[in-house]
Amino acid sequence: MNNIKIDFELIQPKHSPLLIVISGPSGIGKDTVVQGMKDRDLPFHFVITATSRPPRDYEVDGVDYFFYSKETFEKMIEEGEFLEYAWVYSAYKGVPKSQVREAMACGEDVVMRLDVQGAETVHYLAPDAILIFLTANSKTEWLQRLKDRRSETDEELELRIETAKKEYETLDIFDYIVLNEEGKLDETLDVIESIITAEHHRVHTRQVKL
Repeated sequence: MNNIKIDFELIQPKHSPLLIVISGPSGIGKDTVVQGMKDRDLPFHFVITATSRPPRDYEVDGVDYFFYSKETFEKMIEEGEFLEYAWVYSAYKGVPKSQVREAMACGEDVVMRLDVQGAETVHYLAPDAILIFLTANSKTEWLQRLKDRRSETDEELELRIETAKKEYETLDIFDYIVLNEEGKLDETLDVIESIITAEHHRVHTRQVKL
């Protein structure tokens, strides 16, 4: 037994930083899911999205979003400072490039919370990004979530419903669809953690280039 030799190299899982996009229709619970991931103290870099809309009463600049004026945002677009940006519901939204590149260069997994339009852009810029689409248990449950926010007029609600219809037609570009059922956040987070763990054990690892 002592003379037996193993003439091949044992392969270990490789850690390549992942770019993870949490997306889905307005009101589906993207913010709640990302906050839940933060509360679990998971070892990810959470991207802060920039927007040109004014903050809601409960939102904090530099924590929930970076709140820029429309003029400042447009100047940053001209200077190429966004990984992706879009005009959504009468305001700009975008992801600054610098924080994503810096985090991935340090080997950190990066989590981005994006609307579906932004997720589409990232998919084409970085095909190896992991796109996760959140969905609700029913149309009734999802509509009630929108109404409970009390931040939209009836006309804005109608616009978001019409937009969501189109967003569900983009599912083919996503890698995973995850049910975010009301009152079952832990189950949602468990599924997302399982996805990320499995992705880190792929034989052919994703290589995100920005």
